[in-house]
Amino acid sequence: RMSRHAKKLRDHDINPCVAETDATTKCMNDNNYNKDMCTDYFLKYKNCRTFWHGIMMQRKRNGVKPEMPTAEERKKILESMG
Repeated sequence: RMSRHAKKLRDHDINPCVAETDATTKCMNDNNYNKDMCTDYFLKYKNCRTFWHGIMMQRKRNGVKPEMPTAEERKKILESMG
């Protein structure tokens, strides 16, 4: 049974980087936990976190709720950026 924290991390409306997390974990598993083999995955994850953290902070400053856009909203944001 998953803890409440683990469920939050798997919730696409709360965690915008579930896919990047999964890809990194898979890479680590596939490469016997050799981090050097997964540099690109770590970078994509870091870029994802940095991008959405910036969006979240901007929404917080502007009083927008929820501070993290839902999965559907995030999809629209990304599409509008091309």
